[in-house]
Formats: sequence, structure tokens, C-alpha cells
Amino acid sequence: MFFKLSYLIETPTELIKFCLYTDGNDDYISALQDYFSPLVLTYGQKVKSVNGEKVFPAIKKAVFGTPDLRDVDTNMVECFNTILRASVSRLVRKTQCIAKNSFSLEDALYVFQFYWNFIHLQPNKLTPAMMECMTNKKWTWGMFLHTRLTFLQ
Repeated sequence: MFFKLSYLIETPTELIKFCLYTDGNDDYISALQDYFSPLVLTYGQKVKSVNGEKVFPAIKKAVFGTPDLRDVDTNMVECFNTILRASVSRLVRKTQCIAKNSFSLEDALYVFQFYWNFIHLQPNKLTPAMMECMTNKKWTWGMFLHTRLTFLQ
């Protein structure tokens, strides 16, 4: 089961705001307002197209709060989306490897999530799991495939 964002972050307050940046899709604004008061948000957008036409340079704007517009960027997320699509064939826009049900898509994402966090080395020669002290070594596919699973009761 994938975790909802609300389980992974502390509840924002007016003193400790939830800070995020997205592209110029206005659907995010109403979705955020469904879950958060604008008073607890610091939200900026990087708009790269207007009415289907590319805008260069991109327009950075504050939507809620007072984000530092120099920090408003989506490049890391877009880069990770590219990595995810290249690694999980079910996420490619036009593919013959379509996920026939949500379980196969979730399973493919779980395998990628394990790979990315425990096997894939970052530029600092550590995996994200090593950086978070979840493991002290880089895992291999053999270790992953031969690990005995234990289930919590």
C-alpha cells in the first residue's frame, strides 16, 4: 500500500508551513485547498506554458504564502518522473506493457521503489536507505530475491 502524503508529513501550522512547488496546473490549487488552509501553505508555481504556448523563461509565481521565488523549481521532480518512466515500462505513455490491473502496476512500483532506495547508488556512493540508516550496505538483486519475508501480526 502506498502511503498518503498526510501520513508522511507533520500537520502544518501557521508557524510550520507546508512548502511545495509545482508546475502551472491550476488543479493543484483547488486540491490543496480541499486539504489545507491557505494560511498553513507556502506554495509557488513554475509556469512553462500558457494556452499551450511555451513561455521562456518560465514564470515563477507565489500562490499561497510568500515562497522565495528563487526556490520555486520543478526540475528535480521532472527528472525523477523521467527516471521512473524509463525504469517502469508500465508508466510509459505509449507502451505494449500496459498494466492490466492496479495490482500489477503497484507491484512494479514496489520493485522500483526497493531498487531506488536499497540498490541504486546516489552520487555520494550511498543508497537512500543507507543515508537514512535503514541499512548499512548496498543491497543486490540476489539479496532482495532471497530475503525471507516476515509479516507483522
